[in-house]
Amino acid sequence: MSTLKGCISVLLLVLNTLFWGVPLIVLTAVKLVTPIRRWRLRVLGGLHWIALAWVKTNNAWIRYWIHPRIRADVPESLSPNQWWLVMANHQSWTDIIVMLYVLTGRLAMPKFFLKRELILVPIVGLAWWALEFPFMRRYSREKLARRPGLAEQDRRATQRMCEHAREMPMTIYNFVEGTRFTPEKQRQQQSPYRHLLRPKAGGVAQVIGLLGSRLDGIIDVTLHYRRGTPNFWDFLCGRERDIAMIAQRLDRPDWMLKGSYDDAHYKERFYTWLNARWQEKDAALSSYCWD
Repeated sequence: MSTLKGCISVLLLVLNTLFWGVPLIVLTAVKLVTPIRRWRLRVLGGLHWIALAWVKTNNAWIRYWIHPRIRADVPESLSPNQWWLVMANHQSWTDIIVMLYVLTGRLAMPKFFLKRELILVPIVGLAWWALEFPFMRRYSREKLARRPGLAEQDRRATQRMCEHAREMPMTIYNFVEGTRFTPEKQRQQQSPYRHLLRPKAGGVAQVIGLLGSRLDGIIDVTLHYRRGTPNFWDFLCGRERDIAMIAQRLDRPDWMLKGSYDDAHYKERFYTWLNARWQEKDAALSSYCWD
């Protein structure tokens, strides 16, 4: 029975994507031939409306078909008319679905940092490109050591997104660990955390530095699954027993706007701040009580 539920869930997801994909492709074509940024912003607003309609339709069938058991602890003082940075731990594609399920309507249009390869996903990859999501490349340390200029490509992608983010309210989501948690990755990194990988400060620091005072706040999201490491297929089948999402609003320290990540002292201070957050997150995951 759960497998049938999963197959129907996939069908609903595909049909919803195809339905909203048609107007999205049309507006994307319009955006490509629109010569003035001010006019393109109007088209981008339409694309945002389509993307949010896709998310809300997904949320509707998830709510009434899958009946997810999500325990959400979310601050009251959130607004879709403000600029936010959301940083979260990462375990599965289910993380994105859960955060959009809980936070859509509470926060502005979501933008995620995505792997470059995801631009090839049919329809959805085109949507992410048209919506000006930043696509990031992954390079090994050895390759970056040989060609340091490669890292500049990711920095430019983040810079373009933040410059555009100033034009309309937006929520930038960042999985700070850079990849999904697995015990193998934890061992390879020699992570000091029980439930988390080491956080990467560069993306968060760049977003905060580029948005500056435009950023209304930081939201630290902790995702916890009762069954352990989640599986997106299990979620679609309704097998996830319980999911907890704890969102905490953080005030942006003033010192974050008074330095540059290229400065060694500033970088060390930023790492100290982020690692302190990760220690608290790891402790929260260890002590969370489901009963």
